Amino acid sequence: MGEGDLREAVTSARRIVVKVGSSSLTTAAGGIDPDQVSTLVDVLAAARTRGAEVVLVSSGAIAAGLAPLGLTRRPRGLAAQQAAASVGQGLLVHRYTEELARHGLTAGQVLLTLDDVTRRSHYRNASQTFTKLLEFGVIPIVNENDTVATSEIRFGDNDRLAALVAHLVHADLLLLLSDVDGLYDGPPSRAGARLITDVRTSADLADVVVGSVGAAGVGTGGMVTKVEAAAIATGSGIPVVLTSADKAGSALAGEPVGTLFHTTGKRRPTRLLWLRHATEGKGGVVLDAGAVRAVVERRASLLAAGITGVRGDFVAGDPVDLLDPDGTIVGRGLVNFDASEIPTLQGRSSKELKRELGAEYEREVIHRDDLVVLA
Repeated sequence: MGEGDLREAVTSARRIVVKVGSSSLTTAAGGIDPDQVSTLVDVLAAARTRGAEVVLVSSGAIAAGLAPLGLTRRPRGLAAQQAAASVGQGLLVHRYTEELARHGLTAGQVLLTLDDVTRRSHYRNASQTFTKLLEFGVIPIVNENDTVATSEIRFGDNDRLAALVAHLVHADLLLLLSDVDGLYDGPPSRAGARLITDVRTSADLADVVVGSVGAAGVGTGGMVTKVEAAAIATGSGIPVVLTSADKAGSALAGEPVGTLFHTTGKRRPTRLLWLRHATEGKGGVVLDAGAVRAVVERRASLLAAGITGVRGDFVAGDPVDLLDPDGTIVGRGLVNFDASEIPTLQGRSSKELKRELGAEYEREVIHRDDLVVLA
């Protein structure tokens, strides 16, 4: 791409996920900044007018709830954060609804938790919901379900969620909006800091030093989570533009603003992406050396015969870690049995299990289609 040329990866995108953080929507005191929201919605509406479908992943619920509750800063306690989210989520979506209505557009609220992107039945339902909303011409407004979440509130200021949503909806582009106009090789306030216009491989990030929470003090993410989100998306064939909210219009017009993360891989099965990036093992199973080789090198399913132990408590359908004999995690998968069942099964052949316990116990402990190698 020559200097000044429009970015084809952006201008050709027909389905776009836009993620905006708290610091780009609210004041330091915690209230929603109506001008910021209005300006962002104008940009989204312009993209829709050009024929693109748009999904917005928006932080800001907790921040929006601070002022109505008389709080001046984001609270540290989980219960207080959830209370703020409960108050702020309605205010946030109401503001988006009003602003989109100016353009004749309809907003649809989608609140997600980790279960919605890890459990097979949940993410299939979420995918179908997004598809129908987009068919109706709705702009989905996505946020984590902070009011009932536990660890999700510390999920990286929605950056990682945005990358997973981009994959879920088969997006052609992910736009990450920050309070910084792109990725710099050091703190942007530092003299001589250089804007990195393109990231093609991880080698381009070797000398980059990134910071954390923005100056407004209302977000939980930072440049680290944005770079991680970009890696998730680009590794699955989705290009990413990172820039500031005030340059969103220029970015979606294909102008060379901010940082363009080029794709580094092809689209992967959705379930495997969730397992790799959006789950933590609810427990673990210990494998013997032969089973480790089968899973890691041959990408085989995990059979009961290769298991030597169980760690933690989990139920069928949970993500669990696969551990080698030294306790190192080599993979993660969706398990077909409860933790309490596996000691009876481990070390025994499928034929033996079928003969003694019935045909339902002949199946894999973790099928290869539900397993990712992490070694």
